[in-house]
Parts: sequence; structure tokens; C-alpha cells
Amino acid sequence: MNTLNQTSLFLRAAWGEDTPQAPIWLMRQAGRYLPEYRAIKARASFWEMVRTPELAAEVTLQPLRRFPLDAAILFSDIMTPLPAMGVHIDFSPGPVVAEPLRTQAQIDALRLPEAQEIAPYVAQAIRLVRRELTGKPAALIGFGGAPLTLATYLVQGSGSKDYEDFRAFLRQEPTLAHRLLERLTELSIRYLRMQVEAGAQAIQLFDSWAGLHDLEAYRTFGLPYNQAVLSALTDLNVPRIYLAVGAAHLYPALAQLSCEAVSVDWRMSLAQVRPFFPAHTLQGNLDPAILLAPPAIITQEAHKVLLAGRGGPHIFNLGHGVIRTTPPEHVAHLVEVVQQFNRHTEEPA
Repeated sequence: MNTLNQTSLFLRAAWGEDTPQAPIWLMRQAGRYLPEYRAIKARASFWEMVRTPELAAEVTLQPLRRFPLDAAILFSDIMTPLPAMGVHIDFSPGPVVAEPLRTQAQIDALRLPEAQEIAPYVAQAIRLVRRELTGKPAALIGFGGAPLTLATYLVQGSGSKDYEDFRAFLRQEPTLAHRLLERLTELSIRYLRMQVEAGAQAIQLFDSWAGLHDLEAYRTFGLPYNQAVLSALTDLNVPRIYLAVGAAHLYPALAQLSCEAVSVDWRMSLAQVRPFFPAHTLQGNLDPAILLAPPAIITQEAHKVLLAGRGGPHIFNLGHGVIRTTPPEHVAHLVEVVQQFNRHTEEPA
């Protein structure tokens, strides 16, 4: 276990300690449900917010000023490192790739930038956030997109329900697919190492669309590249978290990954998930829609997650991101409920 920052409940749990209280942070905790975020968004585009270190740091810290969360996650996007490869990306509102990559010439033309070239504003934002968090127990999480998920957007070109063009591409052009995934893997390694060297204390690898694939396809196009990314971070001595959404059918493969924590969605109880990952910390997995319900329901459902998370280390989170219509006071209530719950006595503290 890392001997540093052991005042951080989040880091203790991420390294595998079965803590009496579950640390809590929420995916998309910095976002459109907060009025202070919307105030910044009214005067700056998404890319301007991401690419301006002072704005990215401010948005990262906004939820921690409202709620006593155990971790901050850097405000950015999984697509952030891709422009350094020569890919033009807009947000409308989700990512849109101007020219989807489907030919050998396009893939061979991708640059492989050095770490310091990829997104220097991200490193600057991390340093600003760490400065603000000095002496405080909250840890800072950096993140990136898994190669398979980045490739999903690059080939499909924009958001899709089933990403059928990408799934067909994997079968029709497996050699090109592997060439693209190899380049994205090296990009991801450089980008994530840069974040840790700038001060990120943990890394989460988002494989948002892994669940689209069957187990054989994931073992071919996902697992080896995720393993390469995660293994390349081993020497940095930070906990590594892997997230795949809608991926319960992939758990036999995910259990092989070199990571300390696995973040799971809301579709299975943590008690059902735990046997697949006996050596990992589990992160999750309240249904984000529960935060739209009254406080009594939030309490009831949060307790179910906390009880199901016993039997090993647990970081409380949602099964996916905060929904933009979530009332901030409901988030405050959830944080209080989680922090008052003693996992070892199985009752509120």
C-alpha cells in the first residue's frame, strides 16, 4: 500500500483498505447540475473551459466547496488528448469527429506526440487544483479514455446508440483496428503518466463503451490494450480505477486487469459483483436516477448499496454520472448519508 497521503479516506480505500466509512465522490460531480458551473458555461465554451487551466481548476473544485467529498476529479474530457494527434473534435453537445478514421492513410497520419505536447493545460490545471487541496483530505483523480472507447468515437464519428459502424469496422478491418488501438494505447500511457507527474493522486480509465462488445471481441480489441495502459502506470505508485458501463458479461476478463479498483454500474448489486473481483476495491454503484427522488428514497437506496458493498473495500459512487437535473441539495443529502454510515457495524454511525 502507498504510505503517503494516508489521511485520505479515498486513497486508503483505493489501495484496498476495508475502511469503516466508504469514501464518496461522484462521476460528473462538476457539471451542469451546479448553478456555479452554469454561470461559467454561460461565458465560456466547453473547450475553453477544458483548455483554460484556471477555469478547469475552478470547475474541478466547485463541488468540493459545496460538499465534503473525499475526492475531486479533474474537469476535462476523454477526448482531450486526441487533437494532439491531429484529430479535429467539436462538441455538439457530445464529441463530433470532423473526419471519422476508417482508412489506413488516416490512421497512419496520426501523430504520436510527446507527453508534454499532448495537453499542457491539463498539467497546469492539475497543479492549480493540488495547490488548493494542500493540507486537505480530498484526493485528486486524473483520468483518460480507454483505447477501445477512444477508437469508438474516432471511427463512428459521433455519438450513437449502438455504434454499429465501429463494431462492423472491428470485424471488417481488424488489422487497421489494431493499428489504431496501438497508437491510442501509447497516447493514453503518455497522457496518464503526464497527469500523475503533474500531481494526480489516482487515475481512472473510462471504457464507457466496452459493454457494447461480446466477451470474445473485448478479449481481442479491449483487454490487451487496457492491460498495456494500466501496467505502464504501475511504477507511478498511484491507485488505478477501471470503469466499464453495461459490462457485467465482461467481468471474467475485467478481473484480469492490473488495477486496484473496478467501478461498476447500477445493474448488479455489489454483493453479486464482489466474487468476480475478490482482490479489488469496488467503486459504485447507486443508480444516478435515485438522486432525482425524495431524500427518504435516497437514504433507503444508499443504505442498500452500502450494505451490499461490505465484504471488502468500497468507494461509494454512482453507477454513472450525475444527471444534469439533479438538485444539489439531494447530492448534499447523499454525501451526509454515506458519511454517517458505519460499514463495520452495518448501521448509521
